[in-house]
Amino acid sequence: MPARGHGLREYLRLLAPLLGVIAAVWVLRLVIAMAQVPHDVVRLMSVTLAGSLSVLAAAFLIHFKRFGGYASVIGAAFLLVVYYQGLIVLAIVFATLTGTTNVFVAPEFGGRMTNTQHILGHLTFGVAANSILGAAMGCLILRMLRVFVPLKGGTQGTAGPPGFAASQGTPGRSGGNPSG
Repeated sequence: MPARGHGLREYLRLLAPLLGVIAAVWVLRLVIAMAQVPHDVVRLMSVTLAGSLSVLAAAFLIHFKRFGGYASVIGAAFLLVVYYQGLIVLAIVFATLTGTTNVFVAPEFGGRMTNTQHILGHLTFGVAANSILGAAMGCLILRMLRVFVPLKGGTQGTAGPPGFAASQGTPGRSGGNPSG
């Protein structure tokens, strides 16, 4: 999924800390649920919340590391959503194959659908809706960062509207000649 010259490897390198946080929350949620911690505490360890916050953090990384623009945010949002939805599906599949119950299939956390319906829900609606909402919020964050925290000395990825020169930061100018 090359976007603005970045391949999957570069995305994974950029997002590695965020992927680690999501995985840590996923493991922590499984462990504290097995330890029979009260449900209110288990609910605080939300993989979906960690994933959503990671999408917003990715917009900050993309901006401050000059990784790219809006296309990079959309790509990062999709990768993060697929990752955390995949972890949830993995936990549901494990419970199904072993005949055990974990926090991701417990009725008090996931509703009363079959495990197959639950998996399909995460792989379709979960990925689609969270990717769209995450990309939209991430792009909004990136836009706000570019307006309120512009980076000095060089381009910031994709520019704004047509006629906007990213290297100059002013409408109507293109190229490096400051006199126009």
